[in-house]
Amino acid sequence: MSGPAKSGRTVAFGEFGLATTECAWVTARQIEAARRAMTHSLKRGGKVWIRVFPDKPITKKPAETRMGSGKGAPDQWVAVVKPGRILFEVAGIEKKEAMEAFRLASMKLPVNTVTLERAADLGEIVFGKKFLAKVASGVPLEETPVVADGAPKEPELVKPVKPAKEEEA
Repeated sequence: MSGPAKSGRTVAFGEFGLATTECAWVTARQIEAARRAMTHSLKRGGKVWIRVFPDKPITKKPAETRMGSGKGAPDQWVAVVKPGRILFEVAGIEKKEAMEAFRLASMKLPVNTVTLERAADLGEIVFGKKFLAKVASGVPLEETPVVADGAPKEPELVKPVKPAKEEEA
């Protein structure tokens, strides 16, 4: 699961998107809980796209079973997500409503997330590899400024404050 997402890194369908900043397994129950939180917040307004699908089976053996006798039955299904992957997209609502819906949805997910706006050019990659490497190392994010032409700029990172060296007299 290491490294940035290779696909699904741009907001392609809606106006706003919810992207991950770390690797994880997201279960089908977590995806559905996040979707329900978003649609409840939107009061059935706008359009929601789910951009991940749980296609990896996770097996588990029953409790109090002896060792051996093969592999366990499928217990749950997960989607493998990497940094930069868009999980959800919405359209047809205002930015303030979208931010609130994504905030509620992110509470249901096991990953840290950021909210993105649709870029003017659909082929533009929102996250660069250097940015994702810095996020993975744990550097906190600043608010993302918007350029005059309306396209979002790549998110800036907060620079760590170095303690000032005291001069010895």
